[in-house]
Amino acid sequence: MTNPFDDPDGTYRVLVNDEGQHCLWPEAIEVPRGWDVRLDASNRQECLDFVARNWTDLRPASLAAAKDAVR
Repeated sequence: MTNPFDDPDGTYRVLVNDEGQHCLWPEAIEVPRGWDVRLDASNRQECLDFVARNWTDLRPASLAAAKDAVR
């Protein structure tokens, strides 16, 4: 059995947490508490493209807000 997180032919979701961090999540596995679905039922490359377009600031949201407030 292959790892469902590494399956190149799997169906994934893109999840986002309160800090704005993104992850690919296998569709067959329940979404963990604290994460919301931003892109549902897509192939791996579509999910990676979505993450590349939408997660441009890799800092956690709380850190970004604190750094931006200092300026």
